Amino acid sequence: MLRRLSLDDTERMHFLRTDENVLRFVNRDPDADMQATKEKIEWLLRLTEENEAISWAITLKDEPGKMIGNIGYWNIQKENFRAETGYVLHPDHWKKGIMKEALNAILPYAFNTMKLHSIEANINPENIASAAVLESCGFVKEAYHRENFYHKGIFYDTVIYSRLNDVG
Repeated sequence: MLRRLSLDDTERMHFLRTDENVLRFVNRDPDADMQATKEKIEWLLRLTEENEAISWAITLKDEPGKMIGNIGYWNIQKENFRAETGYVLHPDHWKKGIMKEALNAILPYAFNTMKLHSIEANINPENIASAAVLESCGFVKEAYHRENFYHKGIFYDTVIYSRLNDVG
């Protein structure tokens, strides 16, 4: 189930933004503290109000108040009718089809409400699970960039997946 992200999700979001397993393929620093996570949520909510991004909390149907992940669109290129999607899920809920369900649920919003032509996802090529989710949702591998992302003294490769509007 998807719902609007809120500041009530700070504690659960903090776990997602600091857990070693969750961050394994993200290549970014964990949030320094709970305040940093709260500020990230406030930033996401502000971007939503400004129509610059949108982020949803992923919950279980029988526990709508308990965020287990989040998913959304950002890096919106209005002039190109394109946005980037990203998502994260608590490890207790991996390999259950939840992310595939969430991604399929937000595709019509991108294409019908946001009027996008394409969506991209930028992932670490070692993240086989994320690649499988994207491919199961109709995304295709568009590009493989060698050493195009630099973090903490290391260059990383990235893979770009995309999906064109075919749900309208």
